[in-house]
Amino acid sequence: MLNCIDNSGASIVECVANLRMKRHAKIGDRIIVVVQKQRNFGEGSGPGGSSASTAAANKVRRGDIRHAIVVRTKKKLQRKDGMVVRFDDNACVLINKAGEPLGTRLTSEFHFI
Repeated sequence: MLNCIDNSGASIVECVANLRMKRHAKIGDRIIVVVQKQRNFGEGSGPGGSSASTAAANKVRRGDIRHAIVVRTKKKLQRKDGMVVRFDDNACVLINKAGEPLGTRLTSEFHFI
C-alpha cells in the first residue's frame, strides 16, 4: 500500500506490478497500481451534498488500474556521496502511459536521485 501525493483523486493505492522486473520497487521505478481509496474534496462530497464538483475534481475512481512513479520509500537509500535517505511512508505519483502526471500538484516532499 502506498500513499498517493498528487491531487488526482486517489488517496491510497496498492502496487500490483513492477515494470522494472525487480523484486522490490525503488525510488524512481514505474509501477502499476490499483486505487484502493479515493480522496474527498470539499464539503459537498458527503451524503446529501452535491457531488458534481467532486466528480470533476477526481480523475480516478476506486478500482482503477493506473501507472505510477515511486517517490518515497521506507527502505533506506544510500546516495553516491554517502548520504542516507529514509522516509516515514511509501508514496507515489500517478501518471498516464506517456509518463505525464495525472494531478497538477504534489502535496508533500519527495526525493530526487
